[in-house]
Amino acid sequence: MLYTRWQPFGFVGTEMNRLQHEMNRLFNRFGLAESNDEFRVAPSYPALDLWQDGENLYVEAELPGLELDDLEIYVTGGNELTLKGKREAPVVEDGTWHRRERGFGNFSRVMTLPHNVNAEKVDATLKNGVLTVTLPKLENSKHRRITVKAS
Repeated sequence: MLYTRWQPFGFVGTEMNRLQHEMNRLFNRFGLAESNDEFRVAPSYPALDLWQDGENLYVEAELPGLELDDLEIYVTGGNELTLKGKREAPVVEDGTWHRRERGFGNFSRVMTLPHNVNAEKVDATLKNGVLTVTLPKLENSKHRRITVKAS
């Protein structure tokens, strides 16, 4: 005779594990990942760096395989930069995909800049797949050193 221990709530643990697995799959599908018991949004495309010197703000974006004609760059409201574009899906004839991790399709990034910029003098260059947007600061946005006088 085979004996088993009666566990009236044993199925609850199994069902909870299955539910957790399904929830993790759902969050991963929509770009959310678990990190230190908190959920965080996955990074947006394209990855952007923003830095400044005394005269300009600089935005750098990694856009391999795109041409400058494939991009739309806007400055609105004096301090908002918009990058839009489209990455075409690669075409492989007589081949089989084993992995596809590089995204394609339309993208749009909107970034609020820390200073107002002169939209008339914005310059954009694309070299080796890196877009560099140079945004001249407006005169009233530049830092000015104040001399302290002793009395």
